[in-house]
Parts: sequence; C-alpha cells; structure tokens
Amino acid sequence: MSPSRAAAIGLAGFAFFAVACSATAQETVHLYAAGSLRAAMTDIGAEFTRTIGVPVHEEFGASGLLRDRIAKGERADVFASANMEHPQSLAQSGRAGPVMRFARNRLCALVGPGVSVTPETLLDRMLDPGLKLGTSTPKSDPAGDYAWQVFEKAERERPGAFARLSGKALKLVGAADSPPPPRDRSLYGQLMAEKKADIFLTYCTNAALAQKEEPALALVALPPELAVGADYGMTVLVGGGPAAERFARFVMSERGQEILARHGFSSPSAP
Repeated sequence: MSPSRAAAIGLAGFAFFAVACSATAQETVHLYAAGSLRAAMTDIGAEFTRTIGVPVHEEFGASGLLRDRIAKGERADVFASANMEHPQSLAQSGRAGPVMRFARNRLCALVGPGVSVTPETLLDRMLDPGLKLGTSTPKSDPAGDYAWQVFEKAERERPGAFARLSGKALKLVGAADSPPPPRDRSLYGQLMAEKKADIFLTYCTNAALAQKEEPALALVALPPELAVGADYGMTVLVGGGPAAERFARFVMSERGQEILARHGFSSPSAP
C-alpha cells in the first residue's frame, strides 16, 4: 500500500472515530504531546487557531508519563507521542481511536565542549569510564527506550557493551521526579552547560535546539551500525469530538507537515 493511500485510510479512521465519539463541537482542543514536540506543536497549535478559529491547550511531557495520566482519566482530546506503542496501548484499551504515524525523528549525540567525538569514535567515547553519558528514562520516555536500543546495537558490535552502557547511563530527564524543563531555554542545553553529561543521547531535533543556544556543543550523528529512528504516533481520544479530529487532520495536512519539517522532523513516509 502506498504512503498516500495509507494516510487516506488513517485519516478516514480519525474522522469516523471522532464523529462517532461526539456530535458536539468543542471550544478548545486539549493536546497532550511529547516534550520533543514542544516547539513544533506550539507553532502548529497557533496556526490551527489562526486558520480554524479553535484554541489549542498544550500539555507537554514524557510520552509514557502522559499516557499514564490519560489512562488514569485526565482530560485529553489528542495524544501525540514520540513512539507508536503508547497511543496504541490507549487504543487497545478502548480509550482512543486509530493511531497514525505523523512524523519521524532520529537519535543523535549531543557532545559537550572539549570532548572530541566523531561518528566513528562515538562508541569508544560512550564506553570511556571517564566520560558521563546522559539519557532519558526508559519506559517513562521513549527517548530513553531508543537509547537502550542503541546500547543493544552496540552489544552486537562489541560484546559486553550493553551492560557497560546501561550501567553507566545517567537518566537525567523523563522520569516522574525529574525537574521540570525550563520554559525559556533548551533543557538539554542547560544540562550540558551545567556539565551534567559529556555526551547526551537525545533526539536530533532536541540536540539542534540545544546547539543553537549553546554553540560550543557539538551534534554528532550516530554511525549506521548504531543508528535508531523514532516513529511519532497520534490518536484522537474517546470524546475528542470534531475539533480534535480537525486538529489531527491539520497536523497531517501539507501546512502541518511543513511546520514539523521546519523544526527538523521527517515526514511520516520517510524510510
């Protein structure tokens, strides 16, 4: 099935589900979205409000924690996760409709000043006991799960690497008790400036934002043998109504995809 055909089927599913859930329009769309989407979804929400006339209230955080809050009954109309599994779990429990992949991302290494790293030497440097390796928190935040996938790939390249990397990794963000991110700057830029880590495995979009604020930081691509991609999934929650369905359509529209691309995300049909 072609990507365009799959997208059409997915959007038809969104439309059917939203209309079936609620016949009344909403005044505000309540969006729960992954923290890595903060800049992009804030712009998309503003553009949606300008063109459609419906305000969007955004709540950002680690996707796993947001999923848990929704499962416990918090009000959300649209859930945009940094993986497919969290929204799919809500769909399987009857709390949400079909899940649509709406963007892709990649993991990169954000490297502190004075630390020499290239894609070819990244694994050696991550294994260096003298360097601090930062990650997000697995299970609570997909970025942590993706980091652990990198460790699993490293094990295939170098037996024993998984135990060493997972044992030394500092889970600096993404947990329920992690400090809230600052509103006026990149969390990852701040952590690197405070020397909490020498190398931080995070989304390339996060790393690019941090590097803009802290030019002394380096953004290093993962070599092919360690590369990990991230699929972002979106769903309309039960009771989301027509406004939520319209927002989901807007994210998938040409304009919504342009905004995501401007913030460094790849299209959902990218390999």
